[in-house]
Amino acid sequence: MTTQTRTKHRQTDNNRANLRVVSICVGLVVGMAGLAYAAVPLYQIFCQVTGYGGTTQRSELLADIEVLDREITVRFDANISSDLNWEFKPVERKVSIKLGEQMQISYVAHNLSDRPVTATATFNVTPQSAGAFFNKIECFCFTETTLQPGEKIDMPVVFFIDPDLDNENIMKNLQTITLSYTFFPEDHDETPLAAVEEKSDLRALN
Repeated sequence: MTTQTRTKHRQTDNNRANLRVVSICVGLVVGMAGLAYAAVPLYQIFCQVTGYGGTTQRSELLADIEVLDREITVRFDANISSDLNWEFKPVERKVSIKLGEQMQISYVAHNLSDRPVTATATFNVTPQSAGAFFNKIECFCFTETTLQPGEKIDMPVVFFIDPDLDNENIMKNLQTITLSYTFFPEDHDETPLAAVEEKSDLRALN
């Protein structure tokens, strides 16, 4: 085999190797993109099942739940995104509740802007280890809420703390849990009320 022929074979082998490397890299990029796309819903489901990251549990029924004498103070925190012109706060800043006892509290949201605004609330519990024991029966989280200009609404939350919390050694000295909500605006094309009224007046004239 001539030197020129051997050189051509080496170049062919190198090209094939390079193509394999490129194919592997493209496959990794596509795979990582797919995982990133699925990460948010999968992480949300994981947190809701395990309570990881202070995510509370959802409970449909409150049956055969033992109520213990041990009481926990639950504090309520309210936050809004900097680009959301709302007022949002709990009616009560804190309550005392027995483990296993069902309780209803309320938040109040008030749209301070001159247009309809849609927003969604996220939530978490601190300390994070208490999230697995904090059960919500009724809640406004992860639900789009639309408030008209100047509208104010009451937003109830019904919850209980699983009495199994009392069986956890790391929870023996726990006295306070904080439930925190944060509202973020949804990216909707919302028209100011004044513009809507102006369009209605123009249609009436025509």
